[in-house]
Amino acid sequence: MSVVVQANDLVLMHLELKLKDGSIAETTRGGKPTRFQLGDDSLSPAIEEQLLGLRVGDKKSFEVSAEQAFGELQQGLIQHMERHLFPSDMDLSIGSIIAFENPAGGEMPGVITAIEGQSITVDFNHPLAGHDLQFAVEVVAINP
Repeated sequence: MSVVVQANDLVLMHLELKLKDGSIAETTRGGKPTRFQLGDDSLSPAIEEQLLGLRVGDKKSFEVSAEQAFGELQQGLIQHMERHLFPSDMDLSIGSIIAFENPAGGEMPGVITAIEGQSITVDFNHPLAGHDLQFAVEVVAINP
C-alpha cells in the first residue's frame, strides 16, 4: 500500500469540480467518493500530476486549463443531422443526451443543442470541453 499517491495507483477521493464562474459541475461531497486509476488515461496528465505525492486525508485545490482538462471545443464534433435519421418515436429536445454508435461499435454520447425545422444539431464534445476547471480533492484511500 502506498503512503503517498504514486503513478499507477488507484485513488479513492472526494472531488468537487467547478467552472470558472464558481458553479459546481460535479461533486462527490455528501456521497460516495470516486475512484481513479492513475496511468489508465482516464485523467489528463496535468490532473494526475496534481495528485502525485498526496497522502490519505490530504486536501488540495488546483486549476487546470481547458486544453489540459477535457480539451478545447472542437467545431468538427458539432454535427447537423436531419430529423429522419432518428427514430420517429424518439423525443428530441434541446439538452437531451443521446447515445450514438461510433465506428468502433462503442457508444458516443451527443447532446442536442439546437432544433431548427428538420435539422437537429448534436454536440459530441465532452460537456466540460472548452472550460478551465477548478478542482478540490480530498484523498480518502490509496490502493484500497
